[in-house]
Amino acid sequence: MDDTPANPRGPLDGVLVLDLTRALAGPHAAMMLGDLGARVVKVEGPDGDDSRGWGPPFVGEAQSRQSTYFMSANRNKESVVLDLKQDDDLALLERMVRRADVLLENFRTGVMDRLGLGERRLHELNPRLVLGSVTGFGHDGPEATRPGFDQIAQGEGGLMSITGDTPTRVGVPIADLLAGMNLAYGVTAALLERERTGRGRTVRTSLLAGVVGVHAFQGTMWTVGGVVPRPTGAHHAAIAPYGLYAAADAPLQVACANDKLWRLLAGLLGLDTADPRFATNADRVAHREDLTCAIEDVLATRTAEEWLADLAALGVPAGKVRTIDDVYAWEQTRSQHLLLEVEHPAHGTLTLPGSPLRWDDQPWSGGRRDHLPPPLLGEHTDAVRAEFSD
Repeated sequence: MDDTPANPRGPLDGVLVLDLTRALAGPHAAMMLGDLGARVVKVEGPDGDDSRGWGPPFVGEAQSRQSTYFMSANRNKESVVLDLKQDDDLALLERMVRRADVLLENFRTGVMDRLGLGERRLHELNPRLVLGSVTGFGHDGPEATRPGFDQIAQGEGGLMSITGDTPTRVGVPIADLLAGMNLAYGVTAALLERERTGRGRTVRTSLLAGVVGVHAFQGTMWTVGGVVPRPTGAHHAAIAPYGLYAAADAPLQVACANDKLWRLLAGLLGLDTADPRFATNADRVAHREDLTCAIEDVLATRTAEEWLADLAALGVPAGKVRTIDDVYAWEQTRSQHLLLEVEHPAHGTLTLPGSPLRWDDQPWSGGRRDHLPPPLLGEHTDAVRAEFSD
């Protein structure tokens, strides 16, 4: 095993990222790179990132007021205000590009060209630059110019048609988040490739691509099986019993992904495994409503906590449905360092959801030990102007 100590600044320490994105998909990608130790300079227009106004809730007053939405996607960044329609500010950005490793943008197709910052120009300024671009529906094709908003993409990408009982959006902007994650890993791969080739390249993705890319078995249900997936509410479309069931006082979740687990559950609940409706997984899926009724008739006799204890003792996967506040109070969440604290210049100590990654035995969230708070608008403008002056 390599005994070399991990860099407390993160594996992307020394990488400079220019983040020209706003809202969520692009900012989430930039934040992921920042979590890994990259220096991220967020370039905002005079009015700031749109998400600064997405609330309530807000914290602070007047000039220091920030939305908690903005805070969710902008830790580990510096904020610089530039008006790219002004020649001086555009020239400053070009100087920054010459020294940058990555530039992220999520403008509509054609906007960067109109600003004089098209792909060819950026690579003239810096042949080693990795350019990351995220759009709503893709940079080309018949609908390339459509604006991209998460819920629209969830619907157009088919996700809402298989969620809930009637068309339902996922409770977080999942199309944005998936696009951001895809962009971050694509950019990281391009940085690795650059070590071999010496040149950067352009990485593109979209909200649509993010949604279609996680269709998983629902996609092959159609492309291979010829079956159009339908919503199955809080139950798995291809496995039963696997879903949400009502006990006497609260719902609980049970997941029997094979016949052994089904027999254990049936034995606990006193259900007949020889019943032809429930003999195989395919039978149970076909008779899901009957199976759900049979399970809930028994679960209704005791509390969810009592059933969860018995299921755990048998080794049957099961769990409760936690509220967000309960998740953050849960000792298991805290043991995984999924919360982090930052010191904000205007709001003091803030607790934020942390990075999902841990490295080696490091007892902190993400790739870096010390995290920066979400910046105030233009907080670092003067310092960055001085750093990149002629």
